[in-house]
Amino acid sequence: MKLKYKLDEIPPILDLFLLGFQWFVVIIPIIIIVGKIIGILHFDDMEKQITYIQKICFISALTILIQILYGHKLPLVNGPATVLLIGVIASKSFDIKTIYSSIMICGFILMLLGATRLFSKILYLFTPRIVAVVLLLIAFTLAPTIVDLITITNNGVSVIANVTFSMTLVFVMLICNMYLKGIWKNTIIIWSMIMGTICYYLIFQLNFSVGTNVNTHIFSHFFKDITFPLSFNPGVFISFLICYIALAINDLGSIQAMNVFLKPEYQSDRVIKGTTITGLAGIISGGLGIVGPVNFSFSPGVVASTKCASRYTLLPAALLLFIFSFSPLMIAYITNLPSVIVGTILLFIMSFQVSSGLQILTESDKLFTTFEECMIVGFPLLLGTIVAFMPPETVNMLPLYLRPIIANGFVVGVVSAFILEHLIYKR
Repeated sequence: MKLKYKLDEIPPILDLFLLGFQWFVVIIPIIIIVGKIIGILHFDDMEKQITYIQKICFISALTILIQILYGHKLPLVNGPATVLLIGVIASKSFDIKTIYSSIMICGFILMLLGATRLFSKILYLFTPRIVAVVLLLIAFTLAPTIVDLITITNNGVSVIANVTFSMTLVFVMLICNMYLKGIWKNTIIIWSMIMGTICYYLIFQLNFSVGTNVNTHIFSHFFKDITFPLSFNPGVFISFLICYIALAINDLGSIQAMNVFLKPEYQSDRVIKGTTITGLAGIISGGLGIVGPVNFSFSPGVVASTKCASRYTLLPAALLLFIFSFSPLMIAYITNLPSVIVGTILLFIMSFQVSSGLQILTESDKLFTTFEECMIVGFPLLLGTIVAFMPPETVNMLPLYLRPIIANGFVVGVVSAFILEHLIYKR
């Protein structure tokens, strides 16, 4: 592919900011969606929910800046890891300090594995079947959360109306994804957020409000609620450790995909530095009381559509995220999304996650030559989905210290996949 701007080229100032704005438009919807879901889980106070998203914007901007200048030095955008959302949901009965202490520790482990090159020593365990199961389970075990968001009725709109609106919106997004090209295709999510919210408010005649006193606190609450001192729980830690395994696979895959796409020099060093900084960002994120970031695998698609591989175009995107991180009023306006919109967009994003998993499975006809090899994928998916849909009454009957593990469909599914692949059906 002929690129307009190569990896280490700095585009003219106008192109630099236009391309940077596109990166910003691509990442901000994911920050809003993940931040809004976790913010609602943690806090009833709207102001604290907004502060949570401010912190995510801040750490995303900081990580992008460090990665493109000192880390992998590739045009990769990063943001909150969706897989950590699963860990937060499974551990919601625990104190916030316990949750984010585990994220700090897991971030430290990833940083250590990256810096010492130990991560490359255990890559053989992550066979294509295991990686595919990980990708598929992220989507399958978030299904209950998607259902809850789409069917919520706290604004007076009926369940049937919400489901009808959601299905209509997601099919419109899929049609647009099929026929749109370039920047329009890459920014489907943000236009769907905007237009979907406008249509929802107009159709159901709801009042738009950002709340009161949102704009009076800019710096005062930003660095509050740091999770020190550490609060450790073995069950929560194991749950997040397995989630971080998936995060590491995603991070490594994203960097490797861009390496293959651009073929830059020092590819192995880029992987080591990139994963190390992702681990460092996880430590900082845990300290701030938010989920850690990951490099996103859709970045090569953005580069292909813009014909620009310059890593410096991410600088304006990081600048805009820094501005948003200290602007609660801006965030209040763009986070005033109905839950049904959040659930629908999460459904759209997870459909791509499922597609990625299926693509890995279908790339080789040697992955499924026996019935047992099919079981390695089929059983963990079924088991993880069953656990994810367990009624709250059943979950509450489990010992508190085991809930983050046994009641976490993602953890149960991944562990069962490793057992089947490397023990029961080992070749």
